[in-house]
Amino acid sequence: MKKSIIIPLAAILNSGCEPSPKKEAIVLNYPTTKRVDTIDTYFGTKVNDPFRWLEDDRSTETENWVKQQNKTTNIYLDKIPFRQDLKNRLEQLWNYEKLGSPFKEGNYTYFFKNDGLQNQNVLYRKNGDDGEAEIFLDPNSFSDDATTSLAGINFSKDGTIAAYSISEGGSDWRKVLVINTENKSIVEDTLVDIKFSGVSWKENEGFYYSSYDKPKGSELSAKTDQHKLYYHKLGTPQKSDKVVFGGIPSEKHRYVGGYVTEDDNYLIISAAISTSGNKLFIKDLNQAGSDLITILDTPDTDSHVIHNVGSKLFILTNRNAPNKKVVSVDVQNPTPDHWTDLIPETQNVLSVGTAGGYFFTEYMVDAISKVYQYDHEGNMIRELALPGLGSAAGFSGKMKETELYFSFTNYNTPGSSYKYNITTGEYTLYWKPELDFDPEEYESKQVFYSSKDGTGIPMIITHKKGLELNGTNPTILYGYGGFNISLTPTFSVTNAVWMEQGGVFAVPNLRGGGEYGKKWHDAGITTKKQNVFDDFIAAAEYLIDQKYTSSDHLAIKGGSNGGLLVGAVMTQRPDLMKVALPAVGVLDMLRYHTFTAGAGWAYDYGTSEDNQEMFNYLKGYSPVHNVKAGVQYPATLITTGDHDDRVVPAHSFKFAAELQEKQSGNNPTLIRIEVNAGHGAGTPVSKTIEQNVDIYGFTLFNMGYLELPNKGVLKDFKD
Repeated sequence: MKKSIIIPLAAILNSGCEPSPKKEAIVLNYPTTKRVDTIDTYFGTKVNDPFRWLEDDRSTETENWVKQQNKTTNIYLDKIPFRQDLKNRLEQLWNYEKLGSPFKEGNYTYFFKNDGLQNQNVLYRKNGDDGEAEIFLDPNSFSDDATTSLAGINFSKDGTIAAYSISEGGSDWRKVLVINTENKSIVEDTLVDIKFSGVSWKENEGFYYSSYDKPKGSELSAKTDQHKLYYHKLGTPQKSDKVVFGGIPSEKHRYVGGYVTEDDNYLIISAAISTSGNKLFIKDLNQAGSDLITILDTPDTDSHVIHNVGSKLFILTNRNAPNKKVVSVDVQNPTPDHWTDLIPETQNVLSVGTAGGYFFTEYMVDAISKVYQYDHEGNMIRELALPGLGSAAGFSGKMKETELYFSFTNYNTPGSSYKYNITTGEYTLYWKPELDFDPEEYESKQVFYSSKDGTGIPMIITHKKGLELNGTNPTILYGYGGFNISLTPTFSVTNAVWMEQGGVFAVPNLRGGGEYGKKWHDAGITTKKQNVFDDFIAAAEYLIDQKYTSSDHLAIKGGSNGGLLVGAVMTQRPDLMKVALPAVGVLDMLRYHTFTAGAGWAYDYGTSEDNQEMFNYLKGYSPVHNVKAGVQYPATLITTGDHDDRVVPAHSFKFAAELQEKQSGNNPTLIRIEVNAGHGAGTPVSKTIEQNVDIYGFTLFNMGYLELPNKGVLKDFKD
């Protein structure tokens, strides 16, 4: 299909340049996406799925379609005149040393570091606190194109052996390699086909891990919904690993995890049907052949053993406490009727870390961190005076530690690390990044606005100080709103580049998230999902009403469940924004549960097979099914990865095909498909920079800019 997209060069906003009287026509030849009638019947209603053939990620046809779409997208992106300038600035700002907080294993202190533009962070170590640092693992050497990443590392109790997992091409499937930490030699054969799993050691003898049976179809898209916990004994082949939990056909668990307590006495097992709620079990590892003891036998709460002292267990739970609390119980009688409240529920959502014989409780107060230290008797020792208003993390460590390291950041402050004395409560700055960005030139403020039903929603708005509220500021509204996930203030280089160009970055804390506990989460699920979209729409209207921006200068952005958010809002209110940026989105709500682990998302979404009411509700907002012919949708850049086996790229493929076929007007509808990349984790820095250059370049270009609004930041490029 051939379509001429007119880019008005006269619309140069805030650039200080004389407007050009000329217009340039960009002719986009969208690839022809054939329609093949495929009819499904749901409760008597027939639904056509003409682009289902794009779900076959192993077909030559799909491969060719991907190549043609990327070619079309690149033709368009190459027309953006300031694309290279934007890349130069992003690389310049990204190029600073990044240092992770140190952690101790055995005789060594380990830490991650990136010199600046390295594609993957490098794991270093030094002997003790003052030894000379050496490279322990360099993921940049794992593959020629740096698309194989280090996905996790776990050390044996004495630190002499480590098991580290790698992800290839961004896939959630992992391989696990076991090495001697002293000489870094491989100890045994590589374990394969491991997914959604940590590694937890039982002394130096072996470790527990989780996985699914390898699917019979495509490993990137076939359904995987029977998770199992295995025990691997060192020196034995993986095929002899024993199933510790799961695998019973009549009792399906989609997410199973197991870990050994720090004292090596107990195995804790969590089993979940969906992404919310879990059963809980414990096994005494000191008694050979001991049975599993049930703590919770129903998955209607989120409950996790966070620590133990001897036979006394400490559990973080939202059972009868939507904002969570800590309870204690003896392992001999661990069921809820024996629980004793230790740290009671408050009006703010609780998360807990342990270190040095204490609990560190972090509360979200309107998405801002407050941290307190408690002893094991539930007595508050002190409140930590944090460096500012923002997000604090990292309050965890081993029982024997006398100090820990925590990080602090917000939307306009790059993350720094602090060394905390557990006994005295004093902390000092451990590391602060040095980059070409002055946080003092920017400001963040939190506002509250009303959603459609009157619910108050918080939103943090960040921009340069002195911003003129004239309705013409380029603005990105970013959201998620699901799976009990909280969006807290975090610094991002890409957002910094956006803001130094005069952009506004706004993040509302939508219902469906976890910012206000289980009730807030449940207010945005299944047949209440529209609340999330209404919250996002109301955020956009607030920004417009308050003259931060206008519909011609507003972009909406989100990934994964946030991609669904963008897809639903742009199809419901296409007039509200100029640009839509759905990334790795869940966009086909009638079939999402048929791919990989998608069935586990049913707590949030419901499925089209549940009942007629749920089918009708999903069909009513499913982005793929609500693209209408003759409607002018915003300029849209869909992004996904061809190896995304969490939210399969077919969602994005089908949405792009629908938009390209039905879009009215001159706004471009493009899809950018990253090759050899997945859902996002482990993506090389070079690919991340290129992707963000295209996203922000596309956004500014479609808002009318023909050069960067603030070219002054380019002055040092050639110095």
